[in-house]
Amino acid sequence: MKKRRITSLAAVGAAAALVLAGCAGGGGGGDQPWEVADDVELEGSPTLDAIQARGSIVIGVKEDQPGLGYLDAATGERSGFDVDIARWMAAELGFDEDQIEYSAIPSANREQELVNGNIDMYVGTYSITDDRKEQIDFAGPYAITGQGLLVSADNDTIQSDEDLTSDVTVCSATGSTPIQNIRDNYDATPMEYDTYSQCIAQVEDGGADAVTTDELILLGYAAQSPDTLQIVGEPFSEELYGIGVPKGDDAFREFLNDALENGGDIWTAIWDNNLGATGIEGDQPAVDRY
Repeated sequence: MKKRRITSLAAVGAAAALVLAGCAGGGGGGDQPWEVADDVELEGSPTLDAIQARGSIVIGVKEDQPGLGYLDAATGERSGFDVDIARWMAAELGFDEDQIEYSAIPSANREQELVNGNIDMYVGTYSITDDRKEQIDFAGPYAITGQGLLVSADNDTIQSDEDLTSDVTVCSATGSTPIQNIRDNYDATPMEYDTYSQCIAQVEDGGADAVTTDELILLGYAAQSPDTLQIVGEPFSEELYGIGVPKGDDAFREFLNDALENGGDIWTAIWDNNLGATGIEGDQPAVDRY
């Protein structure tokens, strides 16, 4: 993924309306670049068998991440890049928007919800890691980003990850790869909450010095509050987003991999519709058929 840094708060503010209003996908009434498949058959997939018997697909998502996975409390509409990837995969399996049941799940609970069979897949800034692959499987990746830092607009002491010293408090989501990176490799004091929006509130109220998570997530929050928040430095990790699926259902995982691999034009349209205004050019990553 090529990155074009938006360096000024004015530029982020100018993009905000497009990022937040333009990210509505298939559920928001706009044109959707995918079509719903008919008569999908897939041998050897207990996951799809259960979905078809139920008549609906249950997808775990985030709902507090503008541009990626967002629920508008006023309208009840979901929007964002991840949400549209989820809609696309559901359509490939033969399910339209009204046959999707969304389940908002905190980062720390994602693996267990898949293991317990409470959701059929998870699409929500879910970084592929070896530890997670011990409990679940991943289709994809479908996006690449990197860990970044968001601080208050008047903070001039934190300019990059090199400034994460012992007197700095850094907030992130419980169970996320960014907070583990802070614990393992930095002297900063970690602070954890279920959601990143809670961390944003801590920075705005002075309870934390910085929020760390993937730069794509932070960009949405910065666009919402360009006068009070800023992204600093450059990404200091590589995060590959995957679709979490039940462990061992290889047929289901490979079906989703095929859909991703053969749908480059759809992927590009989803990126442009949701994140094109951010100034970051999206390049679809190659599928990892591990």
